[in-house]
Amino acid sequence: MPSREPRGAPLPSTITQLLQAHGAGDHDAVNRLVPLLYQDLRRIARIQLRRRAGQDSLDTGGVVREAYLRLVDQSRAEWRDRGHFLAVAAIAMRQIAVDHVRRRLRVKRGGVDAPVPLDSGHAARDDWERILAVDLALQKLEAADARLARVVECRYFAGLSEDETAEALGVSLRTAQREWFKARAWLRAELGGGRP
Repeated sequence: MPSREPRGAPLPSTITQLLQAHGAGDHDAVNRLVPLLYQDLRRIARIQLRRRAGQDSLDTGGVVREAYLRLVDQSRAEWRDRGHFLAVAAIAMRQIAVDHVRRRLRVKRGGVDAPVPLDSGHAARDDWERILAVDLALQKLEAADARLARVVECRYFAGLSEDETAEALGVSLRTAQREWFKARAWLRAELGGGRP
């Protein structure tokens, strides 16, 4: 589903100019860019959190803030366009969710992190295991075919449309569709036929 930009939204050329300025060394460009794409970033964060049903210790705003800190920390990142930036943001948000799950599991197993209130039900544990299984499968896919992994990050994690995915990856729409089909089939097989 393509994202709907609010009325008065910045022109894509403004976003592209800010992305290029950041790539050229203007570190303040991200500070001007994030407010323009804030609703898109919140949408991506909601997608990430929806996959973590029953876990309430992360919120949309917190995920966006953490992703912002990670994105700002990337000096001279070369984001080509809005779609590419959002795909990179989705990768950061996915990693935030995976890191959070790993910390919670470490605490549950007696790790050194500060205690976190945990649900004792099996649903949360199953969700955590699913998140880690998808992350591991995606790492394997990346080793086998990096572009297929990027397609999954764009479509599944960022919620980009087929057109936005093609634009973010610099490929034709037909190629993006074909590779999304291949990536889903690969992930289903890797995850034991379940839905990724």
